[in-house]
Amino acid sequence: MESLKVSDYMNHYPVTFAPEMVIEEASLRFLKTKQIGGPVINDKKQLVGFLSESDVLATMLKTSYYGEHMSDVSDLMRPDVLSVKPYDSIVELAQQMLGNKPKVYPVVDDDGHLLGTICRNDVLRAIDIHQRSRISR
Repeated sequence: MESLKVSDYMNHYPVTFAPEMVIEEASLRFLKTKQIGGPVINDKKQLVGFLSESDVLATMLKTSYYGEHMSDVSDLMRPDVLSVKPYDSIVELAQQMLGNKPKVYPVVDDDGHLLGTICRNDVLRAIDIHQRSRISR
């Protein structure tokens, strides 16, 4: 199972956000894509943060209550992001996911450029596919 790599199971087209994006637009992206979180990237496609639905929820409640724009993505994003490399092992990532709570991890190259994301469901799918292939042999 050590041969299972993140690059083989990651989402190559994740929802992404820009730091200057208004939170209302970010909320619409979540609704359209049905993803629960996404990387925040700068204009060079480098990872600068992470935004989740829960980060947006409280602010959206305030926005609807006060009826005005409250913040941008940069105000709500988490700048300290756990990320993985495309060549990382799925097994090691699964073990990391047991200890850490992020459900979605950005996948970045060695220069910090975003390549995609991988979530718990992707990891579970990878392990399931591997186990099913062993059983059918």
